[in-house]
This record gives sequence, C-alpha cells and structure tokens, in this order.
Amino acid sequence: MMQSLNLPQAKLKVAKKGDQVVVWCIIRKKHLVLTPEEWVRQHVIHFLIEQNNVPIGRINSEHLVQINGQARRCDIVVFNSEGKPQLIVECKATTIPIDEKTFLQTSNYVQQLQAPYFWMTNGLQHIIIDCNQPSTYLSELPPIFN
Repeated sequence: MMQSLNLPQAKLKVAKKGDQVVVWCIIRKKHLVLTPEEWVRQHVIHFLIEQNNVPIGRINSEHLVQINGQARRCDIVVFNSEGKPQLIVECKATTIPIDEKTFLQTSNYVQQLQAPYFWMTNGLQHIIIDCNQPSTYLSELPPIFN
C-alpha cells in the first residue's frame, strides 16, 4: 500500500492489471500505473475537485507545454472559466523533497503558462506560491476557482 499523505483521503479506483497496480484517472479517463508520483497526483486531483469544488473540465493532467522547442508536461493545470491557467501543480513522490531545486526545475512552466499560482507538493509537504509575489508562500489555496 502507498504512504498516507497530508491530503484528505481520496476514493481512488485501484486495480491490478497483470503484474501492475493501476489507478483510474478521472481526468484522463484511463488506467495509469500507480507510481508513487501518480499516487500524489491523483490525490491532488481529487482534493481540487472534492475540497475546492474545481469543475473536472477545468483540470488538465499531464498538460503539454513547449519550452525551448521541447515538449514538456505539467502534472496538473487548472484553468479559469475563460480557459486561462490559474494554477500549476507540480507533484513529486513522497521521497522527493520540495525545495529550491524542485522549484527551479519546474519554474519554466510558470513562466510559460503565466498562471498566478503555483503549488509544489510531494503529498506530505506543500508549497503554494502567489506568482505575483514569489517570496510569499500561501498557507492554503486561494478561492480562485469560482
């Protein structure tokens, strides 16, 4: 079983396919191999929907972004009603620390998508940044999803 997270328990649909454990992604509408990072990503998706009332249609998982001519994927992007990115979420496995190295690795997503908020999480530690005030860490997600 995967590690408990510092997020509400999500009602994930986990199954065994052959010798792999898979989880149903309600965003991508398919089974995905249940890696430690996917465990965190799926909990974040359910947290956004169930605790923050984000409509499923405004969430994109593995969002494709072009950076310096290379295709990269953001873990989660939440869009507003006009289709503009509002939140970028970078998910890591619980064993990966959320630190400056993690931020530098993923800051290109923030620059490219121009979302006002950025959330880095390994499921245990959460850092939420207001991109308009990058030195300001937020204690919770702002109510931007209405």
